[in-house]
Amino acid sequence: MRKAKRAAWVVASLVITLVIGQFSGVREYVSQLRAGHSTETSEPEAATTMAIAALPDNALMQRLRSEAARQRRAPVDAKIDRVWKAIPGYNGLEVDLDATYRKAIAAPDRPIQYVYRQLAPKVHLNQLGNVPIYRGNPEKPMVSFMINVAWGNEYIVPILDTLDQEKVKATFFFDGSWLKKNPELAKEIQKRGHELSNHAYSHPNMSRLSRERATQEIEKTQVLLQDILGVKNGWFAPPSGDFNQETVDLAAGLGLKTVLWTLDTVDWRHPSPESVIAKISSKVESGSLILMHPTDSSSAALKGMIRAIRSKGLVPGTVSQTLSPDRQLSAPVE
Repeated sequence: MRKAKRAAWVVASLVITLVIGQFSGVREYVSQLRAGHSTETSEPEAATTMAIAALPDNALMQRLRSEAARQRRAPVDAKIDRVWKAIPGYNGLEVDLDATYRKAIAAPDRPIQYVYRQLAPKVHLNQLGNVPIYRGNPEKPMVSFMINVAWGNEYIVPILDTLDQEKVKATFFFDGSWLKKNPELAKEIQKRGHELSNHAYSHPNMSRLSRERATQEIEKTQVLLQDILGVKNGWFAPPSGDFNQETVDLAAGLGLKTVLWTLDTVDWRHPSPESVIAKISSKVESGSLILMHPTDSSSAALKGMIRAIRSKGLVPGTVSQTLSPDRQLSAPVE
């Protein structure tokens, strides 16, 4: 009887030792995951692969893999459209399983916080050649206000104040002769955090100019943007939307992409603010570039336009933001 009891105690001790050893190993593994270190290799790409492969195939991981497959979005390549010309690409999206798993085990009592990585398209806007742009990618829920400035000084500060109140950044395209006469007002626009770009120098019809004169129109304003504001911009908006292929090629030679609009407020005709809001509300969609000027109509309609845009789940931003392939994410990206 005593020998049997002694044997039972030995077995029990071995079991306890094994359990403690396993628990210690799991705890060490979890602590390594929290620290972001792989137990397998020091190579960055291989480390990510091995860390995912080494994760326990438990219920949590199965759930993460299933959700990752459901949430994955393929990237969209930039392309040339028959109507809209150059359309930028849009990043894809996938769940970062390794980072998401680490967050989940670090906070087991909280809802899973997914971490994402963006997937770049194979074809980018810069690969499409010298082609004008009229809109952003229709899958990206962003829009932009393109504010062409050659006159209307009295409405600029009210427009800036509304943009501040609504926490919106826009892209202002400066006529060079206006910029030369109004450097302080231009600096105020810059101070408010808006994007600044090129609208030629003297508001000409670009398609009617000689090659030399057209180059001067773009180049003079580029120099002023750099000298007065320290800006190196990437966009050219031809005055009155008038251009030809030579215009696009000349702008490209100066490092600028030619951008036009999707929707026009036609505010230079001084329509009622209500009609401007109604027009934008009914026609705005993902990728829209909205043309306006510093006028009484657009100044009074701006807040209503912004709220109409947001009511459709769209985010107003700069031209660079809207035409970028980047996704706007609230969840973390690693």
